[in-house]
Order: sequence, then C-alpha cells, then structure tokens
Amino acid sequence: MNSRPSRCEVIAYLLAFLLALGLRFGRLGELPLTDSEARLALDALQIAHGGSPALSSHVAYTNLTAILFFVFGSFNFLARFWPALAGSALVFVPLLFREQIQPRPAAILAIFFAVDPAFVALSRQAGSPILALTASLFAAGFWMRRQPRAAGIFLALALLSGPALWLGVLALLLAWMLMQFLSARQSEVRTDLSETVELEPKTETRAAPSNFSIKQYSPLLTSAILSLLGISTLFLLAPQGLGAWLTSLPQFFTGWVGSAVIPPGRLFLALGMYQLLGILFAVVATLRGWLTGERRVIGLGLWMLVALLLVVFYPARQTADLVWMLVPLWTLAALELARHLEIDREDRLETAGVMIFTVLLLAFAWMDLSALSLTPIPSEQGTIRMLLFFGALLLLILSAVLVGFGWSADIARVGVVWGVTIILGLYTLGAAWGATGLRNANAFELWNSSPGIAQADLLSQTADEISEWST
Repeated sequence: MNSRPSRCEVIAYLLAFLLALGLRFGRLGELPLTDSEARLALDALQIAHGGSPALSSHVAYTNLTAILFFVFGSFNFLARFWPALAGSALVFVPLLFREQIQPRPAAILAIFFAVDPAFVALSRQAGSPILALTASLFAAGFWMRRQPRAAGIFLALALLSGPALWLGVLALLLAWMLMQFLSARQSEVRTDLSETVELEPKTETRAAPSNFSIKQYSPLLTSAILSLLGISTLFLLAPQGLGAWLTSLPQFFTGWVGSAVIPPGRLFLALGMYQLLGILFAVVATLRGWLTGERRVIGLGLWMLVALLLVVFYPARQTADLVWMLVPLWTLAALELARHLEIDREDRLETAGVMIFTVLLLAFAWMDLSALSLTPIPSEQGTIRMLLFFGALLLLILSAVLVGFGWSADIARVGVVWGVTIILGLYTLGAAWGATGLRNANAFELWNSSPGIAQADLLSQTADEISEWST
C-alpha cells in the first residue's frame, strides 16, 4: 500500500525542485555553445528548417530541440532547454522509489539531486547523459509503481538518448548478477548449517510456478514502440532518426577498443572535489551495511563500485559517465544521513551547542585550507597553516569523544553530523554554483564534456563590428 507523502515531504520536494530550477535555468543561454553542443544544435536547426541532416545517436535531444527551434526560434537557451528540464525533473525520482528507500531518505535524496555539482553541470550541457539517466530512472520508477504506459514512454526516451545509456545498463546488470551470486552463497551457507544441526524435520516445498505472460508487458511494449517511432521520426518529419538511434549500441562497443582520452585520475579528482559530502556518508553507510548484512545497502554499494570500475576501465571514458555511480552514491548518503536526524527534545540545546562548535571548527579549518592552497608548502607560513588545519580537525575529534563519554553519545553523534552536513552542504552548493560556469566563464570545470570558448563575447563583438564596417 502506497502512503501519501506528508506535508513536510511535499515542502521538501518543492524546495528541491525550485532549487534545481534556479541552478539549471539561471542564465542558461548566456554562455556560448561548445563544439559538441553546437554540432547537435545545428542538426536540430536543420530539421527545423526542413532539412534532412545525418543525425547522431542523440535522437531524442535533436528532434525535441527541433520542435522548440521551429516554434520559438534558435537560441542558446532553447538548445539547452531539454537537458535542464531533465536535470530539474531528476529531483522527483526519489518520490517514485519512496517505499523502497523510505520517505525521509527519499526527501533528503531529492535535495542531494538538486544541488549535486555533476548533475547541475550536465543539466546545462546539450547532449549530456542527463537525458538517458533521468529517462531510465523514471521508466524504472513508473514500472515499479505499475504504470507501464508511462514507463514505456520514458523507456523510449532513454533508448533515444545516446550511447551513455548502455554503460548504465551494463553497470546495473553486473551489480545485479553480483548480488544474486552473494545471495546464493549465503543461502548455501544457511543450508549447510541447517543440515548440520537439524532441530525438526524439514517439509519439502516447491517453487511456485511462474506466471510470466506477454500480456503483462503489452502496455509497456505498445507505449514504448509508439513513442520510439513517434519521437525518432518526429512524426514522420525526420525519418532518418529511426535508424540513427540504433547506432548508439555499436558506438558504445567501439569505445571498448579505442584509446583512452581522459586519465583515470581525473575521475577520482572530480569525485573528490565535488562530492565530498556524498562520499563521506556513502562510505560510512557501506561499511555499516556490510557489517550488519543489510541487503539494500549492500546492493547499492555494489552498484556504486561496479559503475565506478566500468568507467575507469572504459577506454572512451568521459567524466560525465560517472553519473551512473552518483545515483547509488547519493542514495547511500541519504540513507545514512537520515539515521542521524532524530533529536530528543530534552537534548536540543546541548545538540545545538555541539553543532555550532563543529561548524566553527570546520569553518576555521576551511579557511586554513583555503589559505594553504595559496601558500607555498615549503615555507614557515605554509607549515603553520597545515598545523592549524590538522589541529582543528584533531580538536573536533577530541571534543566529540569527550562529549560522548561525559555527556551523551547521541548528542555528540547528532551534533557532529549536523555540523559536518552544514559545512559540506555549503561547500557542495558553492561547487554547484561554480559548475554552472556563471561564476567564472573561463574556468575549467571537470564535469564539462568539452572546453568552452574563452572570451567568446569579444569574438562576437569583433565579428559584428567587422560586419558593420563592411556594409
């Protein structure tokens, strides 16, 4: 039985959606299109003008953008509209899986999806994997909620979103196989134990017959095929799209035999610089899940690890391919953070004191770390900054231990977790703002699929002046 979301959950989802809209649509068309974006946008523009270009495998983006170009004209804002909308809609994915991950972690996960720097950066890029990711998660969510027609529509969108889909499908399939293998091993161990010590005679049980029928999947297949035909051919206005989307799978396999372009170290650097909050809580949740044997956490941990290893060993890897591991990463972080939100009314003041103390110490350590990045290490000032940084962290650990032993372990735990979440949450929000490219248009962002054009405004102004003088 699906319970309706509470008022607090509705408010949390609305706030997450508004935050996602602001980060993804704010000044969306201000930055010029990169080479990869312009290539797809030009295909959409040719279709809008009645042409028949040779389409790439990003058929969903090209045809849907062609509709916008035909109705409203060609603008950079419209060229990035559909990825920004897909990235904003991503915050409602936890609502579809609310019963599987519990209401409170689902609401926290929606906020994480809204402010994640990778999702923000990719939502502002044409042709990024964000369309494939959002459509796949919506298809799975609607299927689990027994809405096959909606699931079929989003399945078609996922198939038409380029080769990035297949890396996510492969990661999920391998994680599922590993989970089944571990479950089989556990069942064998339990069977051996039960055979060794028999307390009562066993009754033979037979597996229930499978009720598989094509009728169960007919609404899904019907809506998926109709959506696939309608979107890929743009309702017969661009029939070349029907064959273009089929090239995504060969393109994915071709990437396994090519040469590496991006070093694996850049992947780990991107995760360490942008997802500190998620990594911290996800690691804690994974360790706790393996120690307690929680099946849900173990499955998410395997999914996260497999998705990461696939991108590392994929020769044609891009930093954007890590989006498939960010979903289980933030899910684990939300599950772990939800365990530390309960505060007793009698301990509110004490918990608030520990939280404020944690925030102040981490802010002090943050300032030392920022100053250390601008100071040469083999110097007296650099050594002092480093000592102050580690001293602040050591003081925080000692203070938490003393509060836990002398006062209450729950007060120390909840206060420290809230303080860490506030500081790293502000850091994540700042990184998300930087990932938009609006803070510094010429800065290099690790999540960008291709480098931006430096000083494009000067180039455009010069071209306009030359055109004006020549006429």
